[in-house]
Amino acid sequence: MEEKAILLKTIEGLNASIASLSATNKNQAEQIRNLQERIKELTAQVAWLNRQLFGRKSEKLRIYDPNIPDLFADEFAGLRQQAEEKRDEAVEKIEKESTEIRKQKRQNRKMLEELPVLETEVIEPAGVDLSLYRKIGEEVTKIVKHKPGMLYVKVIIRPKYALRDSTLLSPAGQKGVEIAPMPLMPVDKCIADTSLLAEILLQKYEYHVPFYRQIQQYRHLGMKGLTESTLDGWFKKTVELLKPLYEELKREVFSYDYVQADETTVPVINREKHRADKEYLWMVRSVMEKLVIFHYDEGSRAGAVIESLTNQYHFKGYLQCDGFAGYETAFKTNPDVRLLNCLVHIRRHFEQALDENREMAEHGLTQIQHIYRIEHCCDKAGLSYDERKAKRRELAGPVMDAMKVWMETEGIKYSPNSQAGKAITYAYTRWDNMMRCLEDGRLLWDNNLAENAIRPITLGRKNYLFCGNHEAAVNMSVICSLLATCKEHDVNPRDYLNDVIARMPYYKKATHEELLERKHSVNPVKFQP
Repeated sequence: MEEKAILLKTIEGLNASIASLSATNKNQAEQIRNLQERIKELTAQVAWLNRQLFGRKSEKLRIYDPNIPDLFADEFAGLRQQAEEKRDEAVEKIEKESTEIRKQKRQNRKMLEELPVLETEVIEPAGVDLSLYRKIGEEVTKIVKHKPGMLYVKVIIRPKYALRDSTLLSPAGQKGVEIAPMPLMPVDKCIADTSLLAEILLQKYEYHVPFYRQIQQYRHLGMKGLTESTLDGWFKKTVELLKPLYEELKREVFSYDYVQADETTVPVINREKHRADKEYLWMVRSVMEKLVIFHYDEGSRAGAVIESLTNQYHFKGYLQCDGFAGYETAFKTNPDVRLLNCLVHIRRHFEQALDENREMAEHGLTQIQHIYRIEHCCDKAGLSYDERKAKRRELAGPVMDAMKVWMETEGIKYSPNSQAGKAITYAYTRWDNMMRCLEDGRLLWDNNLAENAIRPITLGRKNYLFCGNHEAAVNMSVICSLLATCKEHDVNPRDYLNDVIARMPYYKKATHEELLERKHSVNPVKFQP
């Protein structure tokens, strides 16, 4: 009996050990599977990063070899270090700018003393019989004008007259001393002419030249003593002058029924943290009318920002965007806004999965290629919007229906963390929104035009590095909106800014209709008040 009991206990112990080992094996197998999935995910990320650094940027379907050696890694590291050192020198130079306050008159004299006087204008009093008056002096105002490649001084002379016979009463409606009124200037008590103010805005946001570099350029052109604080003051007051146009532009963009939206990052200095925070700038583009606005709301990227804009201006229609979840959250319960997603963003996810699962990714890319070929044929045939709609329903509709069924059956094969799984999930959850392109021939398959409008912002932040505060980011929105709209309509931005900056002082109390007329007027003509 004792031997039998011992055997039973031994068997029980062995069974317990087997159960324990089985559980351990199961846990280890699960860990191995998770690690293998993670290795696949990281391998795909490394392949994507190598492609961004050394591969082609085109997203067209082509055979790609990921095994490209990093031949220039050391050289690029050296170039980056040199660039950062130069940037640090520039920032240090800005910080060393003198903050000493000088008298405006003395500072203006210093800025003007080496500039040539090339233009003189004499303004006589209008409607005055000068035969009854004698000249007792004159008011001389000097302003700095800009012509590409040079600065010069324009002298405005306003002769001052007094009655020849001081014992006589002045004629009805006239005074004892007469002088012509000074034309309204964009910025009060400012020596910068309209042309120079327009150039400051252009240099900063069209050509991406920071203020400290502009000051160097103007110094080389003969304008000495100009400080960054003075330039910044001119800039802020000019932006205030243009804000009414910006507000009208926003109102008009949302008055149409098809817009595209996107958002991008803008570094903004946080004085409390002593560093630049990554904030967000929104862009909305009226597709058919080619109007563009930028909007900054304390740097927020929350969907509530775009929701507030559409509600404020009572927008109804199609809003095309990328896959950012904030749009879905904002308009999930709003029947007036119909979201339309971007086929290029969907294609991009399949392209990123090529290295992980070429067969699956190529199938998805090929279907998207069919859709764009159909669109190319419509463009080449010059079809109207209604004809394009019919052609899309005839040819693109079946392709999209088949793609949806394929994603439903294919998606269950892949881990959600894999590149293949992410590509299918991203596309499938946005496919119904993409099907809306079959409803209207005006609708575009992608958001590329919106991304093109944002590209200057991306380029600019690499040059001026950051916005000094939230107010500076708002000011940037105003100028970039007007410049982007000029670009959409192929209008010379220098001519446009010269025109509107000269006219806007006379429109401070303008009506909504007058501002609309001013916004649409882009011909540079001399304004006669």
